[in-house]
Amino acid sequence: MYDYDDQNIFAKILRGEIPNRTVLETEHTLAFEDIAPQAPTHVLVIPKGPYVTYDHFAAEASDAEILDFNRTLGRICQETGVSGAAGGSGYRLISNAGEAGVQEVPHFHVHIAGGRILGRMLAQEG
Repeated sequence: MYDYDDQNIFAKILRGEIPNRTVLETEHTLAFEDIAPQAPTHVLVIPKGPYVTYDHFAAEASDAEILDFNRTLGRICQETGVSGAAGGSGYRLISNAGEAGVQEVPHFHVHIAGGRILGRMLAQEG
């Protein structure tokens, strides 16, 4: 059902073919700085497994992968200082899926963006 392209840029990063600026790496997750940041804090968080979208990850990842990924997201929010619990002003988690979601890389990933007011998430059509 999900056709994973092992030549996508994140797969190449995971294989060490393309360098990255690692923020945190765990057994199942890699987090690194976005190369074109849209906010003062802009970190990409990817599972190490071959998952295309969130629903693919949720359906097929192991419990250990899911737990590790989610705990890593929370840890990065704390460590980068964007978490309200860390005294930060807040953040946004973004994950695009498929053509209508404007997913550019066919490997599940979450953007953590924060460090400034981000504005509305979606513009109203009208």
